[in-house]
Amino acid sequence: EVQLVESGGGLVQVGGSLRLSCATSGFPFDDYTIGWFRQSPGKEREAVSCIKNNDDSVYYVDSVQGRFTISSDNAKNTTYLQMSSLRPDDTAVYYCAAAGAPPWGWANDFEYEYWGQGTQVTVSS
Repeated sequence: EVQLVESGGGLVQVGGSLRLSCATSGFPFDDYTIGWFRQSPGKEREAVSCIKNNDDSVYYVDSVQGRFTISSDNAKNTTYLQMSSLRPDDTAVYYCAAAGAPPWGWANDFEYEYWGQGTQVTVSS
C-alpha cells in the first residue's frame, strides 16, 4: 500500500521557520520524484518545489526561491521542506506527492500519481 504522510505544519509568526516532512512507503522512493504543492482557500493548487530522488535535481517556484529548501533522506524514504522567512501568503495546506516517471513539467500536478493528506501551515502577521 502506498502512503505519503505529511507532518510538521502549524502556526508560526511572520519571519519564522517550519520544517515539513513527507514520510513515504509502498514504492521505490529512490526512483521517484517528490513534489510539494500548496493550496489556500479560493486559490488553485500551486507547485512549490520538487526533488528528483534519482539525481537530486531540485526545483522551486519563484516565490519561495531562497527561502525554502527541499531535501530527501533516502534511508528514511522521507522528503523534507525547510521553510524559512515565512510570509502570510505562505499560508496554505501543503501536500506532498510522488511521481514515478520524471515529470515533463515538475509543477504539473496531474503528473503525480500519489498524494498525501496535507498539513496546514498558517503564518500570522
